[in-house]
Amino acid sequence: MKENMGNPLHLTSLNHISIVCRSLEKSLDFYQNVLGFFLTRRPCSFDFDGAWLFNYGIGIHLLQSEDPQSMPEISQINPKGNHISFQCESMATVEKKLKEMKIEYVQSKVEEGGIYVDQLFFHDPDGTVIEICNCDNLPVIPLAGGGTILSCQRVNFNTQQQQQQHHPLPSIHL
Repeated sequence: MKENMGNPLHLTSLNHISIVCRSLEKSLDFYQNVLGFFLTRRPCSFDFDGAWLFNYGIGIHLLQSEDPQSMPEISQINPKGNHISFQCESMATVEKKLKEMKIEYVQSKVEEGGIYVDQLFFHDPDGTVIEICNCDNLPVIPLAGGGTILSCQRVNFNTQQQQQQHHPLPSIHL
């Protein structure tokens, strides 16, 4: 196995995620009115329908499917599958709003060392699973070397790099 290289590609943050949708109109409504994203300018040189949205430091790029009927059927909500997770201020408020909007969801609770994380999972109009959580309750703890790195919401990659420079993680060779 290769030695831990830190940040070989010099990444700085998550920029966006792209989601192919059956109906651009329905997906726009969902991401704006349920999740609070706002429309941003999209390059006009694209030769396919789509929309760009932004909030919470990330972009969502919606891409209109060329063949919506061939997209997979929406199945039951699966918290163990691919999903997008958002941190929230109040789980009670989120649950109340989902009930008001008649959005079906699944609840889950995770416990680690007396710390509890609440999770709500639901679908966007195309079956993409969305998680809302208070995951910030759990500290981010590297498996090798260093100590606790604050929480998900406050992790700063530069701080993490500086910690590694002062306390480098051991190389792992298999």
